Amino acid sequence: MRSVRDIRIFQHIPILVRAALNVPVENGRVVNDYRLRRALPTIRHLAQQGARVVLISHLGQKGTETLRPVANALGTLIPSVSFFGETVGEGARAAVRDLAPGTILVLENLRRDRGERANDHSFARELALLADVFVQDSFDTCHRTHASIVGVPQFLPSYAGLLLEEEIQELTRALAPKRPALAVIAGAKFNTKEAVLATLLGTYDHVFVGGALGNDFLKASGQEVGKSLTSQADEKDIRRLLANSKLVLPIDSVVVSARADGSFPSRSEARIAPFGDIKNDENILDHGPGTAALLAGLAAKAKTVLWNGPLGNYENGFIDATNDFARAVAASKAHSVVGGGDTIAAIENLGLLPRFSFVSTGGGAMLEYLARGTLPGIEALQ
Repeated sequence: MRSVRDIRIFQHIPILVRAALNVPVENGRVVNDYRLRRALPTIRHLAQQGARVVLISHLGQKGTETLRPVANALGTLIPSVSFFGETVGEGARAAVRDLAPGTILVLENLRRDRGERANDHSFARELALLADVFVQDSFDTCHRTHASIVGVPQFLPSYAGLLLEEEIQELTRALAPKRPALAVIAGAKFNTKEAVLATLLGTYDHVFVGGALGNDFLKASGQEVGKSLTSQADEKDIRRLLANSKLVLPIDSVVVSARADGSFPSRSEARIAPFGDIKNDENILDHGPGTAALLAGLAAKAKTVLWNGPLGNYENGFIDATNDFARAVAASKAHSVVGGGDTIAAIENLGLLPRFSFVSTGGGAMLEYLARGTLPGIEALQ
């Protein structure tokens, strides 16, 4: 895989960069620019060499969102950023031709064209017509088989950006951790995490499953989980992992009774329940203080901590276990690797981000890379 450092000619060359610009936007303004800051080294490297830098990215899920506010926010971090409200076509090509060397153009949301998610050959070719060189720097989307990820490299000389290189280096290191090693995998959807759990159980000393994912394991082990969120996974697959002595489960929970009208309960209605004491009308929404203490003790002894996914229903205010574990890892001497949007947001809200050794820009991409050791977007560059 060639690096952006291997590009020999920069001056006046249009270079198409698949960047990680999918950031939260509210009321037309970027509310968290973390990913933009992580994208800067590659953008700055190309611009300083005199390239005409063309940035493409998706934003949101609907496909209707605009990258204009993202371009505006990027312009406060690095000079000479402009925006063009189309992605492909003659207008976009003309906007690229008009770029001065060392300047940056952000094109419109890739997902406004159905060809992006469909990995349409013609759309990938249209993207490739915008430039002479392609740079992949969006690790967070490299697990997708979309046109801008696996299609464009079929048409252009392709290179890995600086952020992508760093992600691969750090996550490869996490696959051979210094021990004792602790992995914490949380969130939901067992089917998206089964492979990474199997991999980590082979290399880590303790693998804790938390969040809604933990509910699946508790249920499979014979525990009552009430009305808690669970996957529709085959319990035989879960029990196979449960048989591994390295697997660690929560020992208590923050639970609330389900409301008759279906509305979401508040934190003030919750109680702490040891497992075995959960009623059939209750929801598990966070881990209790006993589980928090268990995780803190494991983190204090670990030389490596890997973490992906919040430990409770973070969006609805059940944040105590997540925050407690973030503080425990920050206070430890472990080499810490963390990923996942809500996980990073929690750490950033506590002001602890600099205390973590490596913060991945990927959530699902991080988990898939740890499970497989590669991703479709990386293979496309090879």
